[in-house]
Amino acid sequence: MHQAALLGTAVKDAKKYGWQIPGPVSHDWATMAGAVQNHVRSLNWGHRVQLQDKKVKYLNLKGSLADEHTVKGLSKAGKEVSCWSQLRLLFQIPGAMEHGFTTGLHSDVALECAGFLTGIGLDTTVMVRSIALRGFDQQMAGLVTDYMEAYGTRFAWKSVPKKVEKLPSGALQVTWVDGQTGSEARDTYDSVLWAVGRAPETKALGLDRLNVQLNNATGKIVVGADESTSVPNIFAFGDISEGRPELTPTAIKAGKLLARRLAGQSTELMNYDNVPTTVFTPLEYGCVGLSEEEAERRHGKDGIEVFHAFYKPLEFTVAERDASQCYIKVICERGADQKILGLHFTGPNAGEVTQGFSMGLQCGATYSHLLQTVGIHPTCAEEVVKVGITKRSGLDAAVTGC
Repeated sequence: MHQAALLGTAVKDAKKYGWQIPGPVSHDWATMAGAVQNHVRSLNWGHRVQLQDKKVKYLNLKGSLADEHTVKGLSKAGKEVSCWSQLRLLFQIPGAMEHGFTTGLHSDVALECAGFLTGIGLDTTVMVRSIALRGFDQQMAGLVTDYMEAYGTRFAWKSVPKKVEKLPSGALQVTWVDGQTGSEARDTYDSVLWAVGRAPETKALGLDRLNVQLNNATGKIVVGADESTSVPNIFAFGDISEGRPELTPTAIKAGKLLARRLAGQSTELMNYDNVPTTVFTPLEYGCVGLSEEEAERRHGKDGIEVFHAFYKPLEFTVAERDASQCYIKVICERGADQKILGLHFTGPNAGEVTQGFSMGLQCGATYSHLLQTVGIHPTCAEEVVKVGITKRSGLDAAVTGC
């Protein structure tokens, strides 16, 4: 869906590059949705085939622990178990459950959805109760949302929904309290999508019977560096674990490493500090390592050096697109080695750029390693190896040339 929006932007850019595109260009939701669903079905089929090839028996059951050594399952015909206890928040808002789509979306996926909906031509508003992209570097989050606003997505900042009503016309009227003014506001929409995050399904697992320690505030399982819980032979990894990134590739990697340790093949632990990720908003944001806020918390403001640059992607030049929010930030330890603690990038193909540099952080890359790397011209990624202005200096960080 993000790709569909990017293609829409590319069609607009194409005219500046000389492509003659007759007539208005429109988007057909049904065609896109059908193609996406077919892709998802093919993925599910492929996974089942791979499991069979590996002689793995697949049971489509909801599991729980009967005791320390016994797992029991419940079929689809059994009692339904709720996954999203976070939805309790919505029960407090009249009309929320009846008139909105309820999902386990996080703030990053909410912004991704708003971005692609805007990109295919729909009028989209994001209501933000507190901050955007919680857990991410907040300077970078601001660049992402600034670009989205310029791109056409509306934002209702510091706003708390109060009720949702269905009007005789079929439209949904949303009433909210503006946290900045304290006044009540309302507007009408065709659809409302709730993105209130996920809560772990720990209550349905029977953990209380076994005294598996949970974080009472989050409901997640408290784990050690080796994914162990408070019960010696029970381990937990992925979203259900306290303090772990809620990312599929992270859970897959952690699970593989745990399996190897349990089988006596390895002692390697999962490194959670250098997990790369990307938010696929209209201006993509990729990062690996620590945010500036977390680096300051761990090392102190005077213990880090932040190198940064504003740059203009080649893709934006002929198309005359605004590049004000295209930005790179490299956070390093302050000292002789200047080990890189975090790297943040907004711009085209952010995931591809971040994936490559993430291996450098895994290998203990330093700022001097970065400067010794030859850039590939003309790419956005080359701007990372050229950053030379520090925030501390107060100098203009706009890239001017070689």
